[in-house]
Order: sequence, then C-alpha cells, then structure tokens
Amino acid sequence: MSLVNLELRDDHIAWLKINRPEAANSLNKHVLDQIAGHVKELSLNPKVRALVLTSAGEKVFSAGADLKERRELRVEEVPFAVKRIRETIDLVDDFPAPTICALNGPAFGGGFELALACDIRICTPHTTFALTETSLAIIPGAGGTQRLPRAIGMSRAKEMIFTSKKIDAQTAEQWGLVSSVSTSDSLYKEVKALTDQMVRCGPVALRQAKFAMNQGAGTDLKTGIAIEAKAYEITIPTEDRIEGLEAFKEKRKPQYTGR
Repeated sequence: MSLVNLELRDDHIAWLKINRPEAANSLNKHVLDQIAGHVKELSLNPKVRALVLTSAGEKVFSAGADLKERRELRVEEVPFAVKRIRETIDLVDDFPAPTICALNGPAFGGGFELALACDIRICTPHTTFALTETSLAIIPGAGGTQRLPRAIGMSRAKEMIFTSKKIDAQTAEQWGLVSSVSTSDSLYKEVKALTDQMVRCGPVALRQAKFAMNQGAGTDLKTGIAIEAKAYEITIPTEDRIEGLEAFKEKRKPQYTGR
C-alpha cells in the first residue's frame, strides 16, 4: 500500500497526497522515503509546472513525526531520524517549480514544517498550526526555527515556538502564514483554480521567478536585484518568450512549451 499517492493532472500539475489517515498522516520513515522519492523524480520532469501537497481525510493534514516510531529509537539513532525529515522537507523547499500546500486539517510539528517549505499555503477553517517541540523538551529540527520567522516575523515565531502555542486558520491568514482560508468543500477547487492560472504562464519564467525570490530573500537588495537580472537572462533566449509576444500581438492565448 502506498503511503504517498502521486497523481499527475493534465501532464503539468503533480499532486502528492500523504495517505496515512489512521495515524494522523504522521511522517514515519516510509512516508518520508516516499515523499523524497517522488519529489526527486518530479524535480527532474520539465513538464511539471507546479506541485501540490495535501493529505488524506479531513481531520488532520499531518501531526508531524511519528512519535511511536521515535520512541522505539535508541538515542544514537535519533539524529539520523531528524536528519531524514529535515532532508525530505529541504527537497520540497528546493523544488524548482511552484509548490502549494493544501491543508485539509491541523498541521503540527514536522507536518507544519513541511507546509512551511511550500511556496503557497491554503487551508480549511478548522486547520490549526503549532510547533509543539519545546513542550516535548526538544526544538523544531526540520527548518521550523528558520522558516517560521521568515513567514510571520521573528516576534510571533518566537512566541509560537517558546510556548508551543497553537493558532487558528483566521490568525494564520491575518499573519500571512496562509494565502487564504477555504471551505472543506472548495479547498481543492481553489487550489486547482490557482494551478490553472500558473499553467497559463511560461514554465521557464515560473521557475526563474521562484529561483530569484528564494535566492534573493536572504541577501541585501543590491545582491537580490543582481540575482533577478541573471534569472531574467535565462528567459530571454526561450521560444516561450517569443510566443508570449506573438500571442499578445495576435490577441490570443499563448501556447507555452517550456522551451
């Protein structure tokens, strides 16, 4: 039985669904290995223009690391288990095309860290968020201490992490953690509408725009603008750039191929 289902829609949009609802979609070794395998393969597929991450059921997106599995580990094995989840989430963060996390329920610990690695997050009204590690006498170890401050600001991130505080969907939207809050019935429709808009854009441009923003975010403005200029240069010799100009001239929709 697959613990992570892959569906490639319209040849361009990859949907990854964690399929472990009986265990709150927690991230055990097998789930992480399957996520990593799919993401590595998809990152090499130039046809993929966006990646959507979600999970099965409606109760929870992911409760994070599988604590039952973690309790069985010897002390010396724990660093390797944490490294596995960190490296898997880093693969999602490094995915070359845009990524969207469709949160169909609460995201805690590593599940929240997985969502933070995505470019865009959309959630249902009953979704809550928390990094609960300090209440377990550890700290977030898969990027939470770094990505959360970048998403909502240092003060709010410190409050959440220092107290294991849980926030609701409305607060997450106010803080800019999620782009929007959608009903359970329309969550996937909203995500599809978003990916449909992305598919209309040039795929090389999408990847270069993401590269420029991600790489420039950790630099000063002058360096960031230089990174943007280099990313722009990649789009100039493409067939898609000419197609965009011709389509504008002829008042039609462009047909981009990623070349």
